[in-house]
Amino acid sequence: MAGKHRPGRTCVVCREKKDKRLLTRLVVMDDGLRIDVSGKMNGRGAYLCANAECWASPALGAQLARALRQELSDGDLDHLRQMTPS
Repeated sequence: MAGKHRPGRTCVVCREKKDKRLLTRLVVMDDGLRIDVSGKMNGRGAYLCANAECWASPALGAQLARALRQELSDGDLDHLRQMTPS
């Protein structure tokens, strides 16, 4: 019998496919960008891996804007970069 299915997602920056639980989901809300800890927030989401290079990438803003289908403010990006995993 096959093993239990594990949902996978792709990091918007490095494009690596990983187990959904290993990625951080970002959701765009009316009041800005939020980290979805539960994985169940409503709204369009995008995933980032734990690689610090992805969080600090110059392409992060453009890749997230494309994935979320919404322009992001400089404040959103600055706030996001401050939360970079170590």
